[in-house]
Amino acid sequence: MDSAKSDMRLYSGVAASPGIAVGRMRVIDRRRLGVDEYEVGEAGVSTEIDRLKGAIVRTRDELELLKEQLRTTIGDEHLFFIDTHLLILADERLFAEAAANIESGLINAEGALRRTLHKYREFFAGIDDPYLRERISDVETVIEKILRNMTGEPHAPISHDGGQTIIAAHDLTPADILQMDRGRIIGIVTEIGGRTSHSSILARAFELPAVVGVDGIADPLLSGSPAILDGIGGCVIVNPDRDTFLDYLQRKRHYEYVESELLKSASLPPETLDGHRILLRGNVEIPEEGASVLRHGGEGAGLYRTEMLFMNRPEMPAEEEQYRVYSAMQQAVAPHPLTIRTLDAGGDKLLDGIDLLGEQNPALGMRAIRLALSMPDEFKKQLRAILRVSAGGRVAIMFPMISGLEELRRARALLAEAMGELNDAGHAYDRDIRIGIMIEIPSAVVMADQLAREADFFSVGTNDLIQYSLAIDRTNEHLAAMFQPLHPAVLRSLRRVVETAHEAGIDACICGEMAGDPLYLPVLLGLGFDELSMGATSIPRVKQLLRRCTRERAKEIAEACLGFSTAAEVEIYLKSAITRYFAESFD
Repeated sequence: MDSAKSDMRLYSGVAASPGIAVGRMRVIDRRRLGVDEYEVGEAGVSTEIDRLKGAIVRTRDELELLKEQLRTTIGDEHLFFIDTHLLILADERLFAEAAANIESGLINAEGALRRTLHKYREFFAGIDDPYLRERISDVETVIEKILRNMTGEPHAPISHDGGQTIIAAHDLTPADILQMDRGRIIGIVTEIGGRTSHSSILARAFELPAVVGVDGIADPLLSGSPAILDGIGGCVIVNPDRDTFLDYLQRKRHYEYVESELLKSASLPPETLDGHRILLRGNVEIPEEGASVLRHGGEGAGLYRTEMLFMNRPEMPAEEEQYRVYSAMQQAVAPHPLTIRTLDAGGDKLLDGIDLLGEQNPALGMRAIRLALSMPDEFKKQLRAILRVSAGGRVAIMFPMISGLEELRRARALLAEAMGELNDAGHAYDRDIRIGIMIEIPSAVVMADQLAREADFFSVGTNDLIQYSLAIDRTNEHLAAMFQPLHPAVLRSLRRVVETAHEAGIDACICGEMAGDPLYLPVLLGLGFDELSMGATSIPRVKQLLRRCTRERAKEIAEACLGFSTAAEVEIYLKSAITRYFAESFD
């Protein structure tokens, strides 16, 4: 690392997975295949359609072979992404739309596929939710595989060069990451992608430092260069000078030391100095994340998002498919409990068979529990699958976006029907399964006393509760400063939820982003929340602060916060209190 200072180059991007990697860059050609569109004439239509069919069959066979190889090397729990791509490939409309483009445009199969992909991109670009918007990457991956099979240029698995290697590419698929030798490949950086892409989720699950959205990083001329990948600050430094190298080497050692010290407390109980215990659990989306939650000291999953299973497909997944996926997630966190949230998204974002594209404001439209109740037979498929999983371990069901008692009663009635159907079929399940609801809407806060009589627990989704309470679109960059977790209205809502839950003898939990930020821990602890659920890597820091706090001190801090009139005043006081009492927890 003795490059001249003039050779050093800094590339900025998005921190996708925390950690610092120091090694040599290896640039992998993962650019989208360049294909030409040209006319074939009427006589060539049937030939192009046959080429399209053949490429789809070869791609399916390739994925099935990869699935078997991965099952042998890394186990069944890692096959979800391959199954997702197989489902996209099996979607008859993908072939039908591309074939229609061949017939109507009299063009070659490659050009027809590109037109089909463009249509999908336009659809996904109109989705507000960044997580759902990122699902276009799965469609792109599948179409890219078809194109490469059509042109005879398949991707080869990524290998290392024998040293500590940082892989740089235009993009990486989940299969790329699953096939990597993670003992030698110490970091990844891509030109495109976001924090919610499947590859980023996998990188975090495997604790592989990653930076995405780095323009120009896949330049072949950079291959072999010494590099530093900063998955905390979101940058990559190529050809670092000596001072920069030494600085980052120290940062890397400090980060790894702090993380190792935090992990030493993973097995310690999450309790305060005066013996008050609360549950710290993980938010998960894929089975791979389960091991990370447990390694970081989480006691199961307080929020399992099931939306990924419903993406990029023309119809709801079958009950058996859902059962297999939920069962893998339950086994990943066993023997700890798993709280499964039922489908929490809008039909305009998920299923092409549901025509809701005319909604003016999807955030206030047919989504979450409203969508589920509108298609009871499909909803019961999910409920039956969850119930069956409960026979093998501790599972709870959580209904999202409940606005009042009628919705909860309708959901519970369908659950009762699902139980009856399982009884008739002879399937076992937990007959005392806990049923909770997400508190995300102001009306649910107001009606909390009524809801608490018919729910087994509350779980506050702070992201949506803040958004709906303050009428702030949290994806609107112009309103970012107005998205205020410490707004007095939000704090008073949280207090009411906890007090009402405890009066009814049920637990109050939080699974929104506030739960994973140590800054808010004294407030949430002081208000009396029983469980906090967060990203796996946040658990040790929250636990560290929790174990240095007393419940009485937290109550004092929370009560003081409730006495201020603005979010700015609360934040100033809270930061001052934490600096005064817990400064060492924020090193």
